[in-house]
Amino acid sequence: MKLHGDLPAKIPLFPLPGALLLPRARLPLQIFEPRYLAMLEDVLKTPERLIGMIQPRPGPQGEPLLARIGCAGRVIAFSETDDGRYMITLAGVSRFRLVREISGFTPYLSAEVSWDDFTRDRGGVEEDPAFDREAFLKLLRRYFNAEQLSTDWGSLKEAEDELLINSLSMLCPFEPEDKQALLEAPSLQTRRETLVTLMEFALRGGDEEVRQ
Repeated sequence: MKLHGDLPAKIPLFPLPGALLLPRARLPLQIFEPRYLAMLEDVLKTPERLIGMIQPRPGPQGEPLLARIGCAGRVIAFSETDDGRYMITLAGVSRFRLVREISGFTPYLSAEVSWDDFTRDRGGVEEDPAFDREAFLKLLRRYFNAEQLSTDWGSLKEAEDELLINSLSMLCPFEPEDKQALLEAPSLQTRRETLVTLMEFALRGGDEEVRQ
């Protein structure tokens, strides 16, 4: 069964804490666990070559649960290392809503998913009309200095709004629940506003009263 053209109603899941994939972005991954090597082998046999990236989270009793929203990526590159690991690159295709987990047939998780709420993900590049790039880059420089991070500032200044905001959302060392908030942002502007809030929060030293 297929939904929305080439997007399937069932995809394999790769739960990985803190890993964020966004539409039209690229995510490099290292695959080495036997169950995920089996997943990759199965994925490469399908025409879509989709893997659903999703955040695991602890339930009320500490049991492992999955976030309700993830992002599917298409395997666009892969290579094998001498010790049997695979280096792959996913290209973000669309976010999805988890409908039902499917387990028992393979060593890895799969799920029925819905793409209905995320048609914008499969459109053109998003813009952020209210984006003040100069002020944003000043804040970003302060944040990178505080976190002792380095980057190519020339490339950041030239990057399109979506590429800049989404790449930073994926790369910055935020907590998994913050990464999930960035994933679920309904628009590029909302994601940028969330990103600014997270950087300002980090610069204030993580004072919980400030965050609220």
